[in-house]
Amino acid sequence: MVAYLIRRIFNAVLTLLVVTLVTFGIFFMVPKLTGSDPALLYIGKTADKVALDGIREKMGLADPIMVQYGKFLKGLVAGRDYANGPDVTHCPAPCLGYSFKTEQEVTPLLMDDLPVTFSLALGAAILWLIGGVATGVISALRKGSLLDRVVMTGALAGVSLPIYFTGLLASAVFVYWLGWLPQGQYVPFLESPADWFVQLLLPWITLAFLFAATYARLTRANMLETLGEDYIRTARAKGLPERTVIGKHALRSGLTPIVTIFGLDLGSLLGGAILTEAVFNLRGLGYQALQAIKGNDLPVILGVTLIAATFIVVANLVVDLVYGLIDPRVRLG
Repeated sequence: MVAYLIRRIFNAVLTLLVVTLVTFGIFFMVPKLTGSDPALLYIGKTADKVALDGIREKMGLADPIMVQYGKFLKGLVAGRDYANGPDVTHCPAPCLGYSFKTEQEVTPLLMDDLPVTFSLALGAAILWLIGGVATGVISALRKGSLLDRVVMTGALAGVSLPIYFTGLLASAVFVYWLGWLPQGQYVPFLESPADWFVQLLLPWITLAFLFAATYARLTRANMLETLGEDYIRTARAKGLPERTVIGKHALRSGLTPIVTIFGLDLGSLLGGAILTEAVFNLRGLGYQALQAIKGNDLPVILGVTLIAATFIVVANLVVDLVYGLIDPRVRLG
């Protein structure tokens, strides 16, 4: 198990290094190839040559791309100094650089937005996991019934309808028409747990509806396949209660693939749910990324991309470790 763990951690670290290299190259090498000057994005197109040379020196934009990448990696693990003569600015680790538009450190900027995205993703994940798996199991056990058809029709609608449609529709019905839920701003959990819950309830339900539909369909298909296995028929032939057959044998085997997609879905959402945050005006990582794209703020886009990649890689690592605990054959692969 120790060797398996070391291999997986090594692969995860190597993947993150490749992601940082590719992402950094896209955001800082491509503009040079197209003739763009990143220094102009810091101080504007009307700046004089002295100011441009100063910002290039301070931010290291005149260095070769691999030197810039080396300094970027150093900043992630040990911090870095941005210096132009006596003008020295220290960026503590993990340093993701400075925003082109606000001239703020990217890391604190994104860390302020992370609780919003984390709250949205975690709450929605709990809802879609419970709701999707439960409806998928019930649908499998009632195959061909009216309930099965209704559930699968709802799942098809959930998969097909985009989040910006269901989000706006849910706001129109539950906020403006019925007045059951507020349409307000994010409230930190420590400030008021009740307001935190109420403000996020509608975004949770809307986002969970999209993912729960996929989980319901996948759970139904896996359960139907598992219920047809020989060991399930053997368990029933031995006289085991149906609850034991379903809960202990069929459900455990049928839900194994759910572990994989749940980890990856949650990891990707922790990197920012752009459409959901935009629809409900939640200022998380997704919203920050959208504003950075509009403003061509490359360091912020790079920071959000790397945070999202980190969450996905970590989620994938956790899934591998869980698989290793569930199935010993995986550790031998």
